[in-house]
Amino acid sequence: MPNNIKKPFRRRPPILVQGDGKNIRTEYSVETIHPPHKSLFCTMKRLIDLVSSLLGFIVFFIPMLIIALCIRIDSPGKAIYKQERLGKNGKPFMLYKFRSMWIDAEANGAVWASENDERITRVGKFLRHTRMDELPQLWNIFLGQMSIVGPRPERSFFYDQFEEYVHGFKQRLYVTPGLTGWAQVNGGYDLLPEEKIIFDIEYIKEFSFCMDIKCFYKTFFVVFSRKGAR
Repeated sequence: MPNNIKKPFRRRPPILVQGDGKNIRTEYSVETIHPPHKSLFCTMKRLIDLVSSLLGFIVFFIPMLIIALCIRIDSPGKAIYKQERLGKNGKPFMLYKFRSMWIDAEANGAVWASENDERITRVGKFLRHTRMDELPQLWNIFLGQMSIVGPRPERSFFYDQFEEYVHGFKQRLYVTPGLTGWAQVNGGYDLLPEEKIIFDIEYIKEFSFCMDIKCFYKTFFVVFSRKGAR
């Protein structure tokens, strides 16, 4: 377990180990929580997302065009990659990203991205390290499918896979997924599912402007330090 999650795990552990430890894979049971009912906060959060996504399109329009051109020059295939993810309450939507892998990267099925993944292109490696591959998700935020801050959206395949041994993992679906999230700024890809859910549960339980601001603030340090990127 990475050092940066030891403290919050001990302070507020929503996960309890089950079983006698003889199983090949340890099973976890996530603390049961309820969907947050904060209509005023949700309305204000949506308004902020709408304004932020519009401003984002204006600020990053030219850089996004340049990125798309670099991707096309670097490797064959479309610059924008779309993939079905699960949104709030498990509603599927198409997530948009700049393509950072070869077009046949998942010819053999869905695979979790690993460190120094050979499927990643030269331009893709830079985009992932700077998180710029996520910029097209401004469109998902504009449509209301995502928020600036929230648990990162995952594919249905991975939700089903993780739920088999991290019981309650799908509680992440209680809120709108985000471009950045509390788990992302506290480990990102370095976290295992049973570690990531700790931070996602903490975010959902607190679900407030204060939590969003804290997460957004930490995002800048994560982006510039390139920690947890793959």
